[in-house]
Amino acid sequence: MAAGSVFAFWAVALLLIVVPGADWAFTIGAGLRGDSVVPAVGGLVVGYAAIALIVAAGVGAAVAGSPSVLTGLTVVGGLYLMWHGATSFARPSAPDPQAEPGTGWSTFLRGVGVSGLNPKGLLIFVALLPQFTDPDDRWPMSAQLGVLGLTFVTTCAGFYLCLGTLTRTVLNARPGTARLISRLSGAAMTAIGAWLLIEHTLP
Repeated sequence: MAAGSVFAFWAVALLLIVVPGADWAFTIGAGLRGDSVVPAVGGLVVGYAAIALIVAAGVGAAVAGSPSVLTGLTVVGGLYLMWHGATSFARPSAPDPQAEPGTGWSTFLRGVGVSGLNPKGLLIFVALLPQFTDPDDRWPMSAQLGVLGLTFVTTCAGFYLCLGTLTRTVLNARPGTARLISRLSGAAMTAIGAWLLIEHTLP
């Protein structure tokens, strides 16, 4: 597979990742807690890795071509984002320097839900990845899609680890600002979830 294609995809993927959205809101909320941001980012990465595997296996195209399945996925993802956003808004996180790092399994699982149930992520993988593949390449199509998916997932991990760590470091001594940002992040997730439901369920 041509290195130029991988680099071109990485540049486009990075532009998509740095645009604020549900992943941003979730990572910022996790960065304001006392424990490590690693479980949150790990959950996001696993969710996207699952989508990448689905697309590489050829299932993504079938899902994208089925309006009923795609609508159902959108509704589930929208409801999940609204629930998680409302929870974050009602119980905003604040830095706790005395808290001991935990395993964060609940945070990890929420991260998997935020990225794995986001239909926009599936659409990005289905619509974007094939444009950077070459049917005449000696690599099989599934392998090319796998490399591009790994590129996206690795970039996500690096960017969101930096974002979560920076959030925690900068706001560690500003609990009032931290609560405000946590509420704004929750409101953003709720709004994104509501938009998904309205966009894909109303005529």
